[in-house]
Amino acid sequence: MTKAENRAAARAYHQERMRQRDEEARARDVAADLTELGRLRHYLIFGRKDHRADREKLMNAIDDYVGEMTGDRTTLHAQNHKCG
Repeated sequence: MTKAENRAAARAYHQERMRQRDEEARARDVAADLTELGRLRHYLIFGRKDHRADREKLMNAIDDYVGEMTGDRTTLHAQNHKCG
């Protein structure tokens, strides 16, 4: 392998590794956001005593945002329930 080929291979490896790190960081960020949004949605469903704001509008906004992030609007629905 020539020096130029070696440099090109090292550059390609570095770019691929940086892309993988960026994907992993994005996945961690999305998971953290989903956790917080899940807490907020749970609060809106179960813990909220003040009914001045429209709960359904807030939950729909959360679901829309989750759908935009993950592609599945129902990701936070019934997370801890298992059938069978």
